[in-house]
Amino acid sequence: MSKQAELDQIKADIINNNVCPNLVDTATQLVFGDGDANADLVFIGEAPGKKEDEQGLPFVGASGKFLSEMLESIHLSRSQVYITNIVKYRPPANRDPEVEEKKAFLPYLLRQLDVIKPKLVICLGRHSGMQFLPDLKISQDHGHPKKISLKLGDREIKVVVLPLYHPAAALYNGGQRQTLMNDFALIPEILTKITTN
Repeated sequence: MSKQAELDQIKADIINNNVCPNLVDTATQLVFGDGDANADLVFIGEAPGKKEDEQGLPFVGASGKFLSEMLESIHLSRSQVYITNIVKYRPPANRDPEVEEKKAFLPYLLRQLDVIKPKLVICLGRHSGMQFLPDLKISQDHGHPKKISLKLGDREIKVVVLPLYHPAAALYNGGQRQTLMNDFALIPEILTKITTN
């Protein structure tokens, strides 16, 4: 079974298992993920917004445009990475996802990571980062990769997680914007270190 077929199966499981029916009722569609199933880099946001909900793709609004620009700055395109969110349906009025919603989607996100097997998982924003690093202080920890183990059923998968500011926050805060761009510039170097270790 190809990686893409395995990802399609996870997507079908989310729909068949009716994960977070409260969100299903208010969202237009499932926003599962987009990009290369064999990517070295997986970017994880928090939840889809209005534009994502309409198009069925993650990060297609203003923050998605900024993300694409930052990818270009390190000579990558969206088609070379994989982009997803913790929560796969848009919460009503773009409210923050609730703890239970994040918990309900986490097993599917871990399965996505297990299929793709990225070298680096990049968490965009505090909500995403805290799923992997519960003690995360984004203002201190941004740009610093950490190696962690994640439980997937009865086994563990090891991943390197890089917490970054969310592009949406950076759009409205000049200081954070520069910080995010500086952190982004470190990604190729971090990848090289992971590959050679």
